[in-house]
Amino acid sequence: MSKTSREHPYISDFKRAFVAGGISRREFIRYAALLGASMGSISTFLVGCGSEPAEEATEPSATSSATSGPKRGGVLRCACPVDRIDHPSRTARTHTANQWRHVLEYLTLTDRKSITHPYLLEKWEVSDDLKTWTLHLRKNVTWNNGDEFVADDVVFTMKEWLNPEVGSSMSGLMSYLTADGITKKDEHTVVLNLESPQIAVPEHLFAYPAMIMNHRVFEGDITKAPVGTGPYTMEEYSVDERAVLKARDDYWQMGADGKPLPYLDEITYIDVGEEQTAAVAAFKSGEVDTFYDVSPASWQAVRDDPETGVDAVTTARTVVLRIRADQEPWSDNRLRKALKICQNREKILNLAYFGEGLPGQDTHVAPAHPEYCEIETPAYDPEQAKELLAEAGYPDGMDVERNFPTGRDYVKSYAEALKEDAAAAGFRITLNPMPDSQYYEVWTEIDVGLTPWGHRALAVMVLPLAYSCNEDGEPAAWNETRWCDKEFLDLLNKAQGTLDLEKRREIMCQLEQIQQERGSIGNAFWMNLWAVYRKGFHGIYMHPSQFDLWNEVWYDPDTA
Repeated sequence: MSKTSREHPYISDFKRAFVAGGISRREFIRYAALLGASMGSISTFLVGCGSEPAEEATEPSATSSATSGPKRGGVLRCACPVDRIDHPSRTARTHTANQWRHVLEYLTLTDRKSITHPYLLEKWEVSDDLKTWTLHLRKNVTWNNGDEFVADDVVFTMKEWLNPEVGSSMSGLMSYLTADGITKKDEHTVVLNLESPQIAVPEHLFAYPAMIMNHRVFEGDITKAPVGTGPYTMEEYSVDERAVLKARDDYWQMGADGKPLPYLDEITYIDVGEEQTAAVAAFKSGEVDTFYDVSPASWQAVRDDPETGVDAVTTARTVVLRIRADQEPWSDNRLRKALKICQNREKILNLAYFGEGLPGQDTHVAPAHPEYCEIETPAYDPEQAKELLAEAGYPDGMDVERNFPTGRDYVKSYAEALKEDAAAAGFRITLNPMPDSQYYEVWTEIDVGLTPWGHRALAVMVLPLAYSCNEDGEPAAWNETRWCDKEFLDLLNKAQGTLDLEKRREIMCQLEQIQQERGSIGNAFWMNLWAVYRKGFHGIYMHPSQFDLWNEVWYDPDTA
C-alpha cells in the first residue's frame, strides 16, 4: 500500500460486512476513511449499494444555517478560562487547546460523527499489516510568518510528543511509535513505522495536544513565538484575562465565497472566572456570545431564551473517581472496590447532572464508543463495602481526603453525594475543593480525586492515554492512577490492532470487566453536552470532544 494507491485489502472486508448488514453505514465510512479511502470513493461505493453518498461525513457547513450565505466580519466572544501554556504538546486542558487550535493546526480532523478527514494532510496510506503509515502533507500551506509548511515540521513535532522531557500525553496515546520510527521521505511526505499494528493513527493525530509546530521558531514556549498555519494569529494572550485572535488574510483554506477563510474578523476568549454562573451572567448581559463547558444548570437557564441557539450531542465524557493504585492503602483492591460501590449512580446523575446522561460502570468505555460491550452496572451496596473495609483491616471505617476541581458545579455535586452515601459504609470523607488551575498542577499526584475526562471517538484512544504503562512498568504521562495491569495491557494492545468491530468488542468485554473488578476508577455517569450561542452566529455546533471548530463560523446581525 505504501508504494501504490491500491485499495487497502481490509476495505473489501468492510464492504462485504456493510452489504451483509454486519456493520452500520457510519462504521463503514469511519473505517474506510481510517484506511485511507477518499470520501469520493466511499460515496461511489455507497451509491452503488443504493445508499446515500458520504457527504454527510463532512463537518456542518457554515452556510447551512441561513439561506443568504456567509457574511464576512464580526467578533465572536467566548467566556472561557485562559490558562498558562508553554509547550502545546503537553496541553492538559481542552479549552486551552481550543484557544490555540485557531493558530496551530492538526494533520487530521475527526468530525462530530467520528469520521476522520485529512486536514494538513492531503491523504495517508497504510500497509496491509497496519504498521507502516505514509503521510502526504498538503502543499502550498504557509505559517503566519511566511515559512512553508514542510515535513521537517511534522517530524519535529512528533518527536516532541515522544520526548520524555516534554511529558506529552501523546507518548501514551501513541505508545506504538518510537522516535526512530518517524522518518522524512521528502519535503511533503512522512513515514511512520509502528512497533505494533494500529488502526486509529489518523484519529490520534487529532488529539488536542497534537498541534503541529514550526520547527524553525519553536523553542519551548508558544506564547513567545505564536507561529501557526491556522486562520488566526494570537494577538494577545493574557493569563486569567483574555486571548485575542485576529483573522489572517492569506490562510490556505477557501470559504464558500472563494476567498480565504475565516469569515470572522476576531475571536476573543474572556476569562470570567471558574464559576459558571459568571459565564451565564455574561451571556445573558450580552458581554459574550457563547461560553465553554455548558453545565445542565446553565443549559436550563438559557435554553428557552428566543435569542439563544442550542446544539446537543451524546458523548463519552465523564468524571472519574480516580484512586492511586500504586500507594498504600489504595494498592489493596478491596478498598478501591469498596469506595466504588458506594456510588449511588442514579442519585448522583440526577443531583449532579439533572439526569442528562447515562449511568457509568466503573470502566472508561462508554456506550457512545462503537466497540462498547454492555456490562452490568454495579449496584450501590454500602453493606458489601463495609465488609470489604473490614477484610482490608478497617473494621471501624476509614478516613479519606478527596480532592476535586471547583470549576464545574456537577463535579462538586458528585463529590458531596458520594461523601454522604459512602458514610453508611464507614468512609469518613473530607472534601478538598481546589481551583481548577491548582487541581491540574497536582492531578496525577493526589491519592483520591475526581477528574473530568473529555470524549474520545474510540475506547482504544482513551484507554492508552489513561491506563497504559511501558514494559518497565512506568505509567504513561496521563495515567493519573498509576494502575499497571499486564493482562489489561496485553488485551488493550490486541484491541488496538483488531479491525473487526465485533472481535474488538469481544476483547472490550474482557477489558471492561477487568477494569470494573480490579481497576483504579469509578464513574457514576456519562454526559450529554451542549453548545449555547447567541443567534446571528452560524456554523457553531457541539463537537463531542468540546472542540471549538470555528474556521467557518460567521455572523449576520439580520438573523439574530
